[in-house]
Amino acid sequence: MSTITFSQFDARDMRPVRSVRSQQQPAAHVRLTRRGKAVILAITVAAIAVLAVMFGPSSTATSEAGTPGATTSVRVMSGHTLWEIAAEANPNGDIRKTVDDIIELNSLPNASALQMGSEIAVPVYDE
Repeated sequence: MSTITFSQFDARDMRPVRSVRSQQQPAAHVRLTRRGKAVILAITVAAIAVLAVMFGPSSTATSEAGTPGATTSVRVMSGHTLWEIAAEANPNGDIRKTVDDIIELNSLPNASALQMGSEIAVPVYDE
């Protein structure tokens, strides 16, 4: 057989149950060390540098050709040097710059690359 026991209790004596959460300590404040601050600063500076390179001003090549300057052709004769040709083409200007212009215009490797009988392009300068 089984026995059932009844007991009486007073509901006014009940105490509220504390939750487990209320017994825990509040979370400690996160403190950033000097090393952590340096890392954050370095990451920020690097990100700004990357953005500046990506979106900063840059020279851009276009498909449009520039306006070419006027040129004339000169046949290289025996004994001619690039300096003499440059002096005749631009008597009042800087001969070194004129030589550089002729070298660039004709895609010459250097000033001594002239061959007798060849025709080269020479820029026309205003006098």
